[in-house]
Amino acid sequence: MNLNIDAIKSITYDAIVVGSGVSGGYAAKELTEKGMRTLVLDRGKQMEHITGYEPSYKDPWDFKYNGLLTQEQKASHPKLSRDYPYNEMTEKYWMNDSDSLYKEEKRFDWYRPNIVGGKSIMWGRQTYRLSDIDFEANAKEGIAVDWPIRYNEIAPWYSYVEKHVGISGEALGLPQLPDSEFLKPMDMYCVEKEVRKRIEKNFPGRIMTIGRVANLSEAKQAQLGVGRSACQYRNKCRLGCPYGAYFSSQSCTLPPAAKTGLLTLRPDSLVSEIIYDAAKQRAKGVRVIDTVTHEV
Repeated sequence: MNLNIDAIKSITYDAIVVGSGVSGGYAAKELTEKGMRTLVLDRGKQMEHITGYEPSYKDPWDFKYNGLLTQEQKASHPKLSRDYPYNEMTEKYWMNDSDSLYKEEKRFDWYRPNIVGGKSIMWGRQTYRLSDIDFEANAKEGIAVDWPIRYNEIAPWYSYVEKHVGISGEALGLPQLPDSEFLKPMDMYCVEKEVRKRIEKNFPGRIMTIGRVANLSEAKQAQLGVGRSACQYRNKCRLGCPYGAYFSSQSCTLPPAAKTGLLTLRPDSLVSEIIYDAAKQRAKGVRVIDTVTHEV
């Protein structure tokens, strides 16, 4: 990936993507593969795939507090520390609360990552299609605004993305939960299998199935081609996956974008303003603050 900051100043790009998380990473892949010179700006620190996930290489006893938070960390991160994503093991991935101050009248959890790839590194990977039950709900119930699309319009795009991302799960043919382009489902363990059996016996029509996740139970050519491999079942997903088994920008979308030669990725770059061309009624650029040097 091109990180030549001096060259960036002299280049005009076909597209500028702000943020490199799930959406930004995929946008970069699609734009570059369509032949567009693309600049991706992220306020976070550079996070190299494989080598950047230091916590994932450690054993629990390598952490001073076994992954728990100290009272000092709870005090310095009062919002981040009140839920599971932030802990001793993942601290390096998140911004400090003091850098992200906001007022709460009701509880509002705003977890801001501080790395390239954003929350694609730490997300839960549960991946489900919406159905027409979802798309038609507002219209049928007479509330809010009707969705402007229906399932049959978006289904081909679900398939397009799923084939690249890799979704493991069990095909069930349920109208309320449309099947994805599945890899084989991950196996349930013995207790789950017994629970499933008893549910089917005692509650006919109710189904217990394995989660549908963007985590490779097997690696097809689409995944092998970008350097990914199947899940190793280490139970360390939240720390980053050096095997590329689960979907992240680093494992899945930024590599093919970089392979085109049309991607420039710039970390430590805070977009402070979108520059608008009033005459053409469109954005024409961005103003960026370097978070290290504070230069504009």
